[in-house]
Amino acid sequence: MTLLRGRDALRAEVKFTGDRRSCGRGTDILSAGGLLYIPRGAARDMGDGKVADTTVWTRAYLMDQLRTAVLNPIQAFRLQYLPLLMVYFAYGALGLVSVAESYWIKKNLTLSPAELASLSVWLTLPWTIKMVFGELVDAVPVFGSQRRAYVLIGGTFIASGLLILAGAAGEWLTFTTPENLYRIGSFLSIVGVVLQDVTADAMSTEVVARTNPDCSDRPKSEINRDLGMVQVLGRLALSLGAFAVAGTAGWLASIYSYQTVFLMGLIIPVISITGAMLVKLDKIERRPVDWRILGGGIAFGAVVAALAYAEFPGNQEIVFIVSMAVVIAMLVRVVGDLDEATKRKIFYAALIIFIFRAAPSVGSGYTWFTIDVLGFDEAFQGTLNQIGTALALLGTWLFSDAITRRPVTQVLMWVTIATGILSLPSLGLTLGLSDWTEHTFGFGARTIAIVDTAASSPFVQLSMIPLLTLCAIYAPEGRRASWFALMASLMNLALVAAALQTKYLNMIFVVDRGSYGQLPELLMTAMAIGVVAPIAAILFFGPKIDGGRASLKKPAV
Repeated sequence: MTLLRGRDALRAEVKFTGDRRSCGRGTDILSAGGLLYIPRGAARDMGDGKVADTTVWTRAYLMDQLRTAVLNPIQAFRLQYLPLLMVYFAYGALGLVSVAESYWIKKNLTLSPAELASLSVWLTLPWTIKMVFGELVDAVPVFGSQRRAYVLIGGTFIASGLLILAGAAGEWLTFTTPENLYRIGSFLSIVGVVLQDVTADAMSTEVVARTNPDCSDRPKSEINRDLGMVQVLGRLALSLGAFAVAGTAGWLASIYSYQTVFLMGLIIPVISITGAMLVKLDKIERRPVDWRILGGGIAFGAVVAALAYAEFPGNQEIVFIVSMAVVIAMLVRVVGDLDEATKRKIFYAALIIFIFRAAPSVGSGYTWFTIDVLGFDEAFQGTLNQIGTALALLGTWLFSDAITRRPVTQVLMWVTIATGILSLPSLGLTLGLSDWTEHTFGFGARTIAIVDTAASSPFVQLSMIPLLTLCAIYAPEGRRASWFALMASLMNLALVAAALQTKYLNMIFVVDRGSYGQLPELLMTAMAIGVVAPIAAILFFGPKIDGGRASLKKPAV
């Protein structure tokens, strides 16, 4: 693999690697960054049999890297992946109703930002009990199907939720208040999405062929490479679905009733169900039901439902603590057969990503501020979404190869820093920055919002790729759905932690319709937590991955 050329050097970086190995005209060294070819004379003796490799950045090298980044997802695509990618595409395309939902809540419901943040805790909880769905998908066939039937059931839940939202918006469902109808419809949709997501995650390890056309076994390195790239393609399909509907979502919400937009959303579950009917999978392992996982998960779900119905102070915090204990216990059981080094790598990587994903958000108050004060209407919100999803798709596409080669800690460190810096324009808007820029430079809030969205969007999906690749590589045979479900449950518990923090911040800094005086303080506090906590976790836990050299390398070919 030739990555370095000796002449016409534009820039050189010296990095310490492993033992010196001479090989004819050049030196091949397997370093922390991957397999590098170092031309003769580029390797410098460091003593004790060690060398320093000189990475020479030439025009040809940079063009080769760009070409690899652009072509990598295309070359990784296989026709047998397409039906699976339709399921991920449909998940992203649910954004078709997002603008209508946001504006309907703002205009027609009475929920405050703090109440919406509290509701988001409950709506995130189905993601934290994915182990129940995972065990069902792994061990309980429905009419002989362990995959397709569950996508169909999930699509039915999504369609039911959208119908309830349409009925609430159109006022032809009146058996309870619109706020309760919103809660019911959102919950059903979330359950459907979770079930489809669990099934798609399991299928993502089964669409990869383990044998060649002549029935001989494929090399493990090739299988691992394909498993990682299926995760990348899944993120791309999800981003493509979001991009495909982002602008349309705002346009539809601006010219049609919210009821009509919710009804239009029924096309989304049709797409996912169609993909499930067409998918062809590698052999699916059958096994008995593990009642310690399924029964424990069902009991856990019942406890969560009872606590949610009770509505006593602190019930969400109790649910969070119980959820963490249950998920960690089940995860320890599932990974019990893995070697200690692998378990250590997964533990510290998951811990860092958990803290990264647990960063609080501002809540609905900022969106309402952009509507009431900055005058962002549905159509412009759709434009922002279109820009954001387009650049998130482009960023995932171009950086997918580089991200799968880099350490988890390195990826998340740069994403954290970049996200913090790119949040500053939003803070500026709450402080009246747009008035000054419009007076001084002739552009106002909409231009700032567009630039901010364009700059920050590529980081949306990138942080998940390393963990998804790691999960795919180490998914235990016969427990793939349960494995993905438990890892996802842990990561989604981080979102519960984020939602709880968002609720607390909105209780401290009160923001409501037309009352945005404390919004800057709310935004600054959320930004500070979102930057300081992940960086501290990376610096403290990062060196513990792989015994001090934190890495999640792309499988060597």
